[in-house]
Amino acid sequence: MREFSVTLPQRHTEVLFFPQITEISLAEDLSSALIICDTNTEPLFPDMPYPHYAIPPGEQYKSWETLNRLAAWAIAEGAGRDVTFIGAGGGVVCDLTAFLSSIYMRGTKLILVPTTLLAMVDAALGGKTGIDFEGYKNILGTFYPASEVRVVPEVLSTLPDREYRSGLAEVIKHGLLLDTDLYEILKRRRKEVLDRDPDLTGEIIYRSMQVKRKYIEEDPYERDVRGYLNLGHTFAHALESEGKFSEWTHGEAVAWGIDKALKAGVLLGITDREYAGEVRGLLLEYGYTLDIELADVDSLIAAMQQDKKKRSGRVRFILQQRQGQTQYSEIPEEIIRRAILE
Repeated sequence: MREFSVTLPQRHTEVLFFPQITEISLAEDLSSALIICDTNTEPLFPDMPYPHYAIPPGEQYKSWETLNRLAAWAIAEGAGRDVTFIGAGGGVVCDLTAFLSSIYMRGTKLILVPTTLLAMVDAALGGKTGIDFEGYKNILGTFYPASEVRVVPEVLSTLPDREYRSGLAEVIKHGLLLDTDLYEILKRRRKEVLDRDPDLTGEIIYRSMQVKRKYIEEDPYERDVRGYLNLGHTFAHALESEGKFSEWTHGEAVAWGIDKALKAGVLLGITDREYAGEVRGLLLEYGYTLDIELADVDSLIAAMQQDKKKRSGRVRFILQQRQGQTQYSEIPEEIIRRAILE
């Protein structure tokens, strides 16, 4: 069984890999625990040993209203400061559970069991929590790492193709950022990756998590290089917002955003044109839609102005020269517009 730990200021996160879902026991020797899942995840754990709450699936439920309901449920269950919140589900469940755990009685123990590829390689690791608010993605949140993250690659065999590819966009991003071997695997073994070969799936999850581990250990509060993990995300979050968090999956928006960020980099003379074309080709081979008809580009650009990476009132984008060479940069509005429309 693979395992590793992540050292962060607040606590260590132990990451454990399990070959089968049946080998994960939620029946811990805990004084008190509450399990949060969604209605898609609930059947994976038929014998939950603690009270559980299943929310509807979907980004639209990553909201203040859902957080209120979960907090009220925890109070009604008599949860005290010794409670452990266990989030078993995708990114929405992981983000919501972690946010609740971080603010409930000023902080409780947290265990996450990500059940989607996106949650495994992104939401469950690193301590970012959050909800969407007033149409803006993850605008409210905290930094609160889980004490444990339990990963079962086997569960990905049950994911719909669209959800699996949503997570793959983040895996591709990690390959672009830091891991040349991961990038080569994604280029050369596309069919096996898309077919969810069990051994290969475990390998790309592990490698992807190691990329994130490096950045979050070096910069736990995203004051510098951890922001590189947001490659494509300023464009992506605006697209998700414009689609009311229902038209595009997060990964579909990220793939589109990476393409636009690289295109903007080419227009600025930062990104190697051949590299941008190579990445665009790879994203197309994985089935992502990169040419999207947008009804209101002005509204999309306005949404970018609310991005969390703003400094001194200015949005900083993540750009690349080529694979492994990443930087912050401001982008003039006319370049943003050209990158989106051309």
